[in-house]
Amino acid sequence: MDRQQVTQKIISVKVAQHMRWTDIAAEVGQSKEWTTAALLGQMTLNRAQADKVQALFGLTDEETAWLQIVPYKGSLESAVPTDPLIYRWYEIVSVYGTTIKELIHEEFGDGIMSAIDFSMDIQREADPKGDRVQVVLSGKFLPYKSY
Repeated sequence: MDRQQVTQKIISVKVAQHMRWTDIAAEVGQSKEWTTAALLGQMTLNRAQADKVQALFGLTDEETAWLQIVPYKGSLESAVPTDPLIYRWYEIVSVYGTTIKELIHEEFGDGIMSAIDFSMDIQREADPKGDRVQVVLSGKFLPYKSY
């Protein structure tokens, strides 16, 4: 048994029971973005969250324990993603990464945007020319220190 097998079981149950990430997140008590990342194996659940997931997905005690272990983060199978949707994010960073970096440094100074003290919100934005995907990323600025 490993974390990847638990993830596969969660996905299988989700599909079989026609569950939605939004509904699962409401049961867990976290955002749909964080909950989805957690149940795809990228975050650590606390005991209360893991117990709720255990009940929702019919997990064993061993499977539930895996949800509470710090995972190996990074879910991409290759350096350049092949899934079209994920590749577009790679493309966005390839094209706009230097622009994002330059503008963050101009506004905040030398440092990085945290992916730990971080939140994300994904929403559908109605548009007569075709609905749009709105993604808002918010990370704490962490300045580099002199020492």
